[in-house]
Amino acid sequence: MLRPCRLLLWQVALRLSYHVVTASLCLGGSDIFSSVRENSPMGEFIANLNVRGEPGTSAVRLCLTGEYADWFYLEGRTIRLNTSASRVLDREVLGSVLIAELTCYEDDVIQSQYRIVVEIVNENDNKPHFLEETIPPFTVNELTAVNSVVFSVKAVDADGDMISYIIDQSSRDAWFFRIDLPNSGNVVLNKALDYETRTQLQVIIWAQEANTVEKFNMSTVLTVNIEDGDDQYPYFLPCTPVSPAVPVCMSPTYTANITHKQQDVVLEFSPGPIRAEDGDRGVNTPLTFSILSGGDRGRFVINNSTGEIRLTRPVNSQPMMTNFTLTVMVCQVNDRLKYSVASALVRVLSENMFPPVFNRTTFKGFIIQSSSPASIVSTYGNQVLQVQVSDRDFTDGRNPNIHYSLHPPSGLYQITQGGVLIARTDQLHAFDRHILQVVARDEESGDEVSASVDIEVLQRGQQVPRGAFTEQPLFGDVDSRLAGGIAAMILLLFLSSALFLLLRTVRRRRQRNADEHTPVALGKHPNVTLSWFHTVSSSRPAFSADESPFSSRSFRQQSSSKSGSFHGRQGVYTRRQSLLPPPSSSPSSPSSSNISSVPGGRSRPHTDLFPVPEKPEGQPEDTETLRFYDTRGGVQGPGGDITAETLRETTT
Repeated sequence: MLRPCRLLLWQVALRLSYHVVTASLCLGGSDIFSSVRENSPMGEFIANLNVRGEPGTSAVRLCLTGEYADWFYLEGRTIRLNTSASRVLDREVLGSVLIAELTCYEDDVIQSQYRIVVEIVNENDNKPHFLEETIPPFTVNELTAVNSVVFSVKAVDADGDMISYIIDQSSRDAWFFRIDLPNSGNVVLNKALDYETRTQLQVIIWAQEANTVEKFNMSTVLTVNIEDGDDQYPYFLPCTPVSPAVPVCMSPTYTANITHKQQDVVLEFSPGPIRAEDGDRGVNTPLTFSILSGGDRGRFVINNSTGEIRLTRPVNSQPMMTNFTLTVMVCQVNDRLKYSVASALVRVLSENMFPPVFNRTTFKGFIIQSSSPASIVSTYGNQVLQVQVSDRDFTDGRNPNIHYSLHPPSGLYQITQGGVLIARTDQLHAFDRHILQVVARDEESGDEVSASVDIEVLQRGQQVPRGAFTEQPLFGDVDSRLAGGIAAMILLLFLSSALFLLLRTVRRRRQRNADEHTPVALGKHPNVTLSWFHTVSSSRPAFSADESPFSSRSFRQQSSSKSGSFHGRQGVYTRRQSLLPPPSSSPSSPSSSNISSVPGGRSRPHTDLFPVPEKPEGQPEDTETLRFYDTRGGVQGPGGDITAETLRETTT
């Protein structure tokens, strides 16, 4: 009985001793404190275990648990870092410490637990970056004082490094700003802003690590919008800058024309209506207009809002008033000390009674082809072609306000303000023909008149025709034999006319010789009893160089010379010395109208001749002779001017 009890006790003791020996294998360990650099590679050593047992060769089993346990793995009694290419140990992501637990099992019974604390050592692997909320587009008023902080920027570094800020001096607008303190991020205005010159600025700012060896940095482009402030004066339009470097406008001089009888009309000014703008375009303050001087007691009034000037009453009561000078002011409604002044000239003109006219509707011109870059267009007889108009509103017929132009503009021809045409000769070809339209515009009244210019390009060495007869064939394009027959008929007609005139002249001389003694018998002076027809016959040529002998004008002159009267009136006419003859603008213009001179250089036409009854010496009371004297000492008849020398030859 005693022996079995001893055997049982022995077995219990053996078993207890076995457990004691086995439990000692998990002993000897402790909590692990270690460190590892971020971005360390796979298998980086962390720590060694101090347990007695050898894991895997005995009943001892080790196990890692906890939130960051997967960042480690066991290799025998060694703990190593578990990373991969896609999973990098990043302090900025994981934090500064990794914590896990090590549990030691023996026969699946937990024998001990240890803490594993691994510090992640920081590395400078990040660049600083700007916070988006600190770098939006900034708006700064142009009136902001220099040396004041206009905005602030902020950059951060994930590694916690100290940041300093630098303005890139190579940026376009760097000189407008500066950094207050290197690490503050405050940007100070270094130069005054001007909205009228620049409305937007751009500057580059760098954020750089200040306490590292690498000096990692990052830049950003800041946009600064300038807000317009009320610092400019209004100005009149159009704006003429004083110089390209000085953006200051010179006020224009507005001009307008009126007549003596106009009233209650809105004046139209040049170079445009009276307008003004606030110099601060972004503010656009309301403006008001006023007349400072020259309003002539309410004769001229201005609309305060639009600048429109109205004439309230006529100026016909003004004695010899030629113009008015108005001083117009524009100022801001909210600040009348911001103003500008301009002059408005109102000229008083006489009414435009006659439009300008050309003396013909078509002019003929010639130009000889040559290598010269420019030549003047000529007309018959190699005379300079001058295309001009006459204006009967002026005493001499010349209107200084006439502007000549070609319509449409030509690349081959130009016209001067004297009416002379200039051609680009080196670009013309012989036998070409160009029809130009010349427009003459009265810049004062707006009247326009046009005429055509027919220009023929002659080849080198070709002579310019001497007379108008060569301008174009008399009978157009006809057969040469028919043209020869017609020419022969014309020659025969000329010969017949010449023979008839010769016979008539001989007959008249015979009759004159027979009548020479008659005036003496009647007691009259022999030089005053000649008929008007004899005087005209002996002094007037058959036809002028500018008209055909078969023209209607020539026949009218001959018929008028045969009539022996001047519109049925007789008497002695002399030309007035004080009045010059007006230019003949058209054949139908009246020659007997009497229009007095008016201001502005324009005058109405006047009568050239006035009757003075005169009786020649020795002539009876019941007989009068029609004679016309002019200031040149000649005699004027219905057929033209007859000189005194011609009259003496005729009367003798």
